[in-house]
Amino acid sequence: MYNPTETKAFQKGTQEWLLKTRDKNIQAQIGSEIEEFRNCLRFHEYRYYVLNDPLISDFEYDSLFKLLEKYEKENPDSVSADSPTQRVGIGLIKDFPKTQHLVPMLSLENSYNAGDVLDFDRKAKELSGLPEIEYCVEPKFDGASISLVYEHDLFTKGVTRGDGEIGDEITLNIKQIRSVPLSAKFSKYGIEQIEIRGEVLMNKKNFKAYNDALIEEGIPPLANPRNAAAGSLRIKDTAEVSRRNLEAFLYHVSFIGDRKPGEQAVQHQQPATHSGMLEMLWELGFRSPKNEMKVFKGIEKVIKHVQDFETGRDNLGYEIDGMVIKVNDLSLQDELGMTSHHPRWAIAFKFKARQATSKLVDVEFQVGRTGAVTPVAKIEPVQVGGVTVSSISIHNEEYISEKDLKLGDTILIERSGDVIPQIVKSFAELRKGTEKKIKFPKQCPVCDSDLFKPEEDAVWRCVNISCPAQIVEGIIHFVSKDAMDIRSFGEANVRKFYELGFLKTIPDVYRLPYDEIASLEGFGEKSITKLQQAIEDSKTQPLNRLIYALGIRYVGETTAKTLANAITHLSDLKDFSEEQLKELEDVGVKVASTVFKFFHNPDNQNLLQTLEELGIQLKNEKKEFVPGGNLEGQSFLFTGTLTQLKRSEAEELVEKNGGKLTGSVSSKLNYLVVGEKAGSKLEKAKKIPSIKIVSEEEFIKMLPV
Repeated sequence: MYNPTETKAFQKGTQEWLLKTRDKNIQAQIGSEIEEFRNCLRFHEYRYYVLNDPLISDFEYDSLFKLLEKYEKENPDSVSADSPTQRVGIGLIKDFPKTQHLVPMLSLENSYNAGDVLDFDRKAKELSGLPEIEYCVEPKFDGASISLVYEHDLFTKGVTRGDGEIGDEITLNIKQIRSVPLSAKFSKYGIEQIEIRGEVLMNKKNFKAYNDALIEEGIPPLANPRNAAAGSLRIKDTAEVSRRNLEAFLYHVSFIGDRKPGEQAVQHQQPATHSGMLEMLWELGFRSPKNEMKVFKGIEKVIKHVQDFETGRDNLGYEIDGMVIKVNDLSLQDELGMTSHHPRWAIAFKFKARQATSKLVDVEFQVGRTGAVTPVAKIEPVQVGGVTVSSISIHNEEYISEKDLKLGDTILIERSGDVIPQIVKSFAELRKGTEKKIKFPKQCPVCDSDLFKPEEDAVWRCVNISCPAQIVEGIIHFVSKDAMDIRSFGEANVRKFYELGFLKTIPDVYRLPYDEIASLEGFGEKSITKLQQAIEDSKTQPLNRLIYALGIRYVGETTAKTLANAITHLSDLKDFSEEQLKELEDVGVKVASTVFKFFHNPDNQNLLQTLEELGIQLKNEKKEFVPGGNLEGQSFLFTGTLTQLKRSEAEELVEKNGGKLTGSVSSKLNYLVVGEKAGSKLEKAKKIPSIKIVSEEEFIKMLPV
C-alpha cells in the first residue's frame, strides 16, 4: 500500500510529530495539518494490524492518538468518518438490525479427500470445455464470516453471514477491528460501491491471553478461536469488542458497482482474476491472503500444495481448517455459475479433524496463585492433533455439571492448533452404571482451609494467604518468562527452594543463600553463577513486567503496560482513585477495584518497599529514541549468549538508534545477531537469503561511536 518513498516520509513525519508532543502549541499545529496527522496514524495502523510490522512503540502511537482524540473532542466539526478515532468503542449497541446482503453468501462444497477435488476439476473442465484450468488456492480461515460494504471509498456497513440472504448489521463492532480500513481508494479502479467477504479471527496469541483471563476469573475458557471470534461480533458493548483484539482477512469480492460511463476516468483497470482481486485489496490496505495464496495450472499441483500446507498449519499465527480452491479467471467463474447451495467454481479441501475419544479416569484438584481451585481431568492418554493428551482442565464445579461429567465416562476431546485441549461432551448413552459422581472438595486440597465462593463468582477459592500452593504459584509466576524473565529459575527450582525453606516470599528470590544451594545435587559453580546473573539482570526489567509479575488479579500483560505508562514510579499507583484508574485505557471496574485494593494494602506496600531496597527498578524509565539513528527502519533479533553486552542492553541500543526488535525469524527480519551457542534460530535464518547474520562484534560496529 505504501511504497518505500512514502514509508520513509511517514517515518520522518512521525518522528517530527513525536518531538512536538511536548510543545504547548501542538493542538494548533494539528489543526493546521489535521489530514496529514490522521494519515500518519493510518499508516501506523496499517503497519501494525495488516503487516504485523510496527515501526513505532505502542506508547508512541498511543501518545499521538490521544493528541488527535483531544483535538477532535475540542473541535467536533473537524471529525471525519474515517478518522482513526472513529474506531474507539462508543458504548452499548441497542440492537443488531437485519440487513440483506447485496449478493447471497452461499456455502462452499466441502471435501476431505483428493478424489472429490479431482471430480470437482473434471466437472469444471467439462462445463468450460478447457483442457486445463488455473486455480487460486488460499487458506480456509476458521473464524466468523462477514460481509463489508464500501460506498464512495468509505466503509458504510458490516454484516454477519446470517442465513446467507440476511444477516445482522454489526457495523460499529467491525469498526473496532483495526485491520479493516475505514476508507479505501476504490474510486481509482472506477468502483463506486463494493461488497467484500471475509473472516473475523482471534489469533492464537490473543486467544490464549483471552482464555487465561477467563480462567483467572473462574469462567470456563472457550474451546476454540472460532467461537471467540463469532461471539465477539455479537457483543453489544463496542469497547469490549475492541479489547478482544480481533482481526479480519478479506478474501472475496462479491459485488462491484461501477461509476457511470464518462462520470470519472478510471485510473486502474479492475483485475480479471481472483488472485488479482486479492492483490488489489492488499494494495488498498486490506489484510487479504495475498501472501498466503498460490496460483497453479492443473489440479495435481493444487492437491500436493494443500497436502503440504496441512503439515505446517500449526506454524501459522491463526487457525485454519482447510484450503479453498477457486477458479482464478473471474469470467470463467461467471460462466460456471452456481447451484442454489454453492458456487461451481470453488471447493473447500478440509483438513483432518482434531478430535478423539477417551475415558475420564480421575479428577485432581489444584490450587493456583490466587487461591482458585481448579479440577483437572486425568484421562486415558490419547493422540489429538499430533499431541498426546492425558490431562485436561475442567475449570470449575459448574462446568462439570454443564458437561454432565462422571468418573468412568467416555468423552470427546477437541484440540484446536496449539490451544489447550477441551472436553466437548460426555457420551451418556455409553454409560454402564459403574460411573461415579465427581465430588468437589469443601476444604483446600493443600492446606485444608475451608473453601469460599462469592455469589457472583464461578470458582471456589482458598482464602488462606499462607496457603503453600498460593505462595509457590505466585513465585513461579513472578520469575516466569513473561514476567521478570529469570531464565535459570524454573518451576522445579522454585518448588525445591520452597521445600528447603529458601523461599517463603517474593523478595526471597533476591536473598537466596547461594552457599547452601551449592551443596545441592545438580548445582555446580557454573549453574549458580548463571542463576545469580539472571536474578541480577531481572532487577532492571521494565516497570510493566514488574507490575505483571506481582500477580494482581485481572492484570495481564497489556493492562500492566497501560498502568506503567501512566506513572513515573510504581508507588504513584496508590495515589489513584478507582475512578481515575477506570479512565485509563482497557481498565474496567474489576481491574480498577483489584489494583486499588492491591496498592492500598499495607503488606503490599511493604513488599514494594522491600523490593526497591533490594535493587529492583520501580521507576518507569522511558526509552530514549534518536530520530534518524544508525539502525532506523532495520529489524533485529538476538540469539545465543552475548559476551560484551547484556541482552537487554543490546535490545535497548537497537531501539535507541531507531531500530526495532522482533521475536522470531521470518522474511521480515533484517539482522540476526549471533552470540555463543546459537540454536535453531540461526539454522532457520540461514535458509532465508534476505536475513543478514552478524556477530556481536559486527553489531557493535554498526552503532554510533
